[in-house]
This record gives sequence, structure tokens and C-alpha cells, in this order.
Amino acid sequence: MPLDPLSSTFAALADPTRRAILARLALGETSVMELAEPFDMSLPAISKHLKVLEHAGLISRGREAQWRPCRIAPDSFKQVDGWLGNFRRFWDESFNRLDGLLEEMKAEEAAKVPPRKRKGKAFSSEVGTGSREENASKQESGASSRSDRKEGFGMTKEKQRGRTRG
Repeated sequence: MPLDPLSSTFAALADPTRRAILARLALGETSVMELAEPFDMSLPAISKHLKVLEHAGLISRGREAQWRPCRIAPDSFKQVDGWLGNFRRFWDESFNRLDGLLEEMKAEEAAKVPPRKRKGKAFSSEVGTGSREENASKQESGASSRSDRKEGFGMTKEKQRGRTRG
């Protein structure tokens, strides 16, 4: 029973040697001898692989005097690309839906997280309450300055650490 063109194309692509031959032919047309060089197999074995690729419509072989160049035949690749295009659309739509869901989840998570508290030096209870304007006016009037707080302890840093006598 003969295979449909798409099945014979996929059957030809199933072999790693044939895929390597196609990768080489993607660089440009070449002779059978040049195609056979990198493989550790006989010339008749390479010729069989080329016949499978030719039967699938993936390559074409010409004849120019004694040189028989091989080249890629793009028609079968277009058929495979068309068939895979349906699946490509499916996956693109699926990934787009997933991206949308992730964006929604990020937005929900951002709404749940409280704003971060500012790190910095704490003010005395007198300055930390009220609006910015009230706090600024308290600081300007000297109600709670750093020098007032330092003097309130009556010790120098050295005395606090126990380094000096006194």
C-alpha cells in the first residue's frame, strides 16, 4: 500500500542520517561523494538514503556530465510546514492564554501585598505622628532634634562602651 506524501516525508525524516544529509544540503547543492564524506558508511548505503529522500520529495538529483548534484526540494517541506501550522496556532493560542492568566495572577498578588515600610531611622514618638507638614514644623521648632536626644542620655559613646573610666 503506497504511503501518502506526508507520511513518506515523515518516514524519511525519522532517520538521523537522512536529517544530517538534509542539514548539509540546506547549505547548498553538493555531490553524492561530498555528502558521503562525514558518514562512516559505504557509498551504496548513502545512495539508499538519498533514494528515500528523493522518493519523499525532499531532495532532487540532477545530472551535469559526470557530476550528480543533490539539492533540497522545498515542496515537501511546505506541506509539512502547512500541516504543522495548525499545531503552531494551537500552541500560540495556548501560550497567549497562559500569559494572560499569569498577568492576572501577578495583578492579584500585587493587590494583596501591603506596601513596604520605609527603612530608616526612627523618630521619637513626638515626631512620628501626624502629617508631613506637622512633623516638619516640629523638627524646625526643635521639639525633637538629634542633639536633644543625645544629651538626654548624659553619656558619651566611649562611656557607653565602657572604654573610659568615669
